[in-house]
Amino acid sequence: MTTTSSAPDLDLEKSATIACQEAFQLLHSEVGGLTSSEATTRLAQYGPNILTTHKVHAGTVLFRQIRNPILLLLLGAALVSGLTGGGTNAIIIAVIVALSVGLGFFNEYAAEVAMASLRSKISQNAQVRRDGRVLNVPVSGLVPGDVVELRIGAIVPADVRLSDVAELECDESVLTGESLPAAKDADPLADAASQGLTNCAYMGTIVHQGSGTGIVVETGPRTAFGKIAAGLGEQPSKTAFETGLSRFSRFLFIVAAILTAVVFLFNVLLARPLIEALLFSLAIAVGIAPEMMPAIVTISLSSGSKALAKKKVLIKRLVAIEDLGNIEILFTDKTGTLTEGTITFEHSLDPTGAPAERPLLLGLLCNESTMGPDGPVDGNALDQSLWLSLKGTDQSELVPEVAQFTRRAILPFDHERQLVSVLVEDKAKTSTMITKGAPEVVLERCSNVSDATRTLLESLFSQGDRVIAIATRTHDAAATLAASDETGLTFEGLLTFADRVKADAEDSLKKLQALGVEVKIITGDNGLVATKVCTEIGLVSLGLLNGPDIEKLDDDALAESITHTTIFARINPDQKSRIIKIARRTGKDVAYMGDGVNDAVALHHADVGISVDSGTDVAKDAADVVLLDKDLGVLAEGVTEGRRIFANTMKYVLMSTSSNFGNMFSAAGASALFTFLPMLPSQILLNNLLYNTGQLVIPYDNVDAESLARPAAWDMKFIRRFMSIFGPISSIFDFVTFWVMISVLHAHHVEFRTGWFVESIATQTLIIYIIRTRKVPFFTSRPSRSMMLVPTGAALVGAVLPYTPLAHLLGFTPLPAIFFFWLFGMVAFYLLLVELAKVEFYRASRTSRAGQKPHHKSPAQRRDHQLRRRASRFVAHEVPSFARTRKTSRKSR
Repeated sequence: MTTTSSAPDLDLEKSATIACQEAFQLLHSEVGGLTSSEATTRLAQYGPNILTTHKVHAGTVLFRQIRNPILLLLLGAALVSGLTGGGTNAIIIAVIVALSVGLGFFNEYAAEVAMASLRSKISQNAQVRRDGRVLNVPVSGLVPGDVVELRIGAIVPADVRLSDVAELECDESVLTGESLPAAKDADPLADAASQGLTNCAYMGTIVHQGSGTGIVVETGPRTAFGKIAAGLGEQPSKTAFETGLSRFSRFLFIVAAILTAVVFLFNVLLARPLIEALLFSLAIAVGIAPEMMPAIVTISLSSGSKALAKKKVLIKRLVAIEDLGNIEILFTDKTGTLTEGTITFEHSLDPTGAPAERPLLLGLLCNESTMGPDGPVDGNALDQSLWLSLKGTDQSELVPEVAQFTRRAILPFDHERQLVSVLVEDKAKTSTMITKGAPEVVLERCSNVSDATRTLLESLFSQGDRVIAIATRTHDAAATLAASDETGLTFEGLLTFADRVKADAEDSLKKLQALGVEVKIITGDNGLVATKVCTEIGLVSLGLLNGPDIEKLDDDALAESITHTTIFARINPDQKSRIIKIARRTGKDVAYMGDGVNDAVALHHADVGISVDSGTDVAKDAADVVLLDKDLGVLAEGVTEGRRIFANTMKYVLMSTSSNFGNMFSAAGASALFTFLPMLPSQILLNNLLYNTGQLVIPYDNVDAESLARPAAWDMKFIRRFMSIFGPISSIFDFVTFWVMISVLHAHHVEFRTGWFVESIATQTLIIYIIRTRKVPFFTSRPSRSMMLVPTGAALVGAVLPYTPLAHLLGFTPLPAIFFFWLFGMVAFYLLLVELAKVEFYRASRTSRAGQKPHHKSPAQRRDHQLRRRASRFVAHEVPSFARTRKTSRKSR
């Protein structure tokens, strides 16, 4: 262990050209790693091993609320108005703007703090040698000179000079775009500039195969990955939905800017006071601009993550909530997902199928698990179940028999051979090699297999039993075991195991199918066993593809096969990740659910990696989503939540493009037709404040089952069509209202403004009950309690304001009862008109979109998404101190 002063600078290219021992010397480290104290010293010098730090600053959130140039112009114009004699009007405008900004700020800041708190609980760890021991250390704590151990499925935590490798290969596609993994070694290079750094592993790449050890050379932004990630900016990855929101916001801001200029010009031509014309035109622009959009999206993600946590779904990347909602294909193992995951030993059968103890004895000898005082330890579930089967049975007498043998050598199981072999010696010094593994593989290596045995095997598979074959051969006691020894075997019998189907598996599957998610099974088990399980849970199999058959297919042929295959059997880890990568080439969003070390690479390659809390650490590190229960039903809840967030955000978008836009357009048109302003600037801003208040409960609204049934994609054409129909309907109806108030009710200026303010806020807010659902009539869709109360409350506040002490200050006057009679009737008629238009709009939309393919990411978009997703693992999230203090005080209470 090294305790010298901080390490000198050594770049990765230089380290590649020298022997690894020299690299250790230059970095003042050694094979046993640094001491904790030395690591702390170096951490202070080099800084944390992160690419950026995400802090929640109140000032930043506030700046996002006030950076709207139209809002700043409005405040500037109000200031000029105040300085030129319009002090009261200027104060009213300033107060309303402050309330609007405060409303957005407090809601968005609270949601940002909640999200930062969730993110701060998630840590990425690396296996590091410190103080002579292998420890799990947070990735952010790595420093140059640390010695790290790399294993399959792990993300390389820093730029590393390799010192020891065992068939190590790294997937570097996130950096290079190359689909094939890069083989690694530990030998120094003659010329690092002209050769790939085959003796180095880069931060952000994935250990695809094998294992290795190396010394950290570069950390944080000094790594190759860090330099690329810096080009992406500090903002997290944007989903397609977030990109669509940005485009929509820009679109409305452009419309607002154009409308502002036109309205201002018309009012100047009509010889209205310059400041009044400017205030009015800017107030209209503020009314159109979707300033609540950031708060709506942030609140949606925050509330969604909390709701999922209550349903035992932990989100490691918050944007993964939206990714969950987009899932179209789910690849999952059957063990523990469709089945109970509890393996129980059933039968020990001789080659004829008759019960016999010898296969069980051989299975206990060829076993990677050992029997401890509290039960079996180590090994896989199959090995452990053999030991557990002995408790309290007549077969417990086999334990002394096992003790008569001594194990001399072992050839561990691997997915290529699908076998494990041991060399044992009995008391007479006779050596025997025992081989255990997949029946298809074992039987191919045996010389005494009959057709009856193969028929028996098919029958067992068809019943859904998991089967292991046992074979033996005599062996030279002095020799070590090699894969070439596993031939010329004598078949000894079969061991069968049961893993019962989950009672709720069929219901869980139906939930996913109802959501339009296609479920496919990837298993290392026999295809007939998987088919039996699928039959029991009602999953219709379109086809079965075995691992050996996949090896014969090129990528294009495999892509075609995936579309009409439900079960992938006898699959090894390399094939898992290949299937996932090829499936993503179709453009559909692919999720993979796995919990083992060998699932980690596939989890990285999926659009959404899903693991379980009981899974291995490396699988959980690789996943975007962790389920506390390994249950497809819980996963269905996550998919539903992702789609609920999308649907509710779209409600706000459609509201902004319908009555809100129509009313502001009407105000602009009326100002050019009338000799007076149809609504004062302060009244427009107050209208906008009440409207925004009503919209803040949208993230908590219920969503119709029909809207959750399929993934939804952002569609600007759909939004523009919606705007072109419902915006004009709102404007036309406003002009009818103008005519009624002037020609029928003979309203003077103040009554006109008051009456239109009451009608405007009612139509703007109450239309949400129609837009929020495609159902007809709209009241058959049940809104949430807050959605029922808050928009209605906003409309009532607008109706009551003219009768409050603030009425004169705001430019209102109490309205005669006849006004409310007409306004109530017209609002009801407007809502009916919108309902009828909605029916026709969605009918036409279904016709025009028939056969239209959904939007899918391009290969370049997918690589950028993966790069940003990987970079998010090297971001530190800081929670404001007041939030930490508040949480601590709650705990202490």
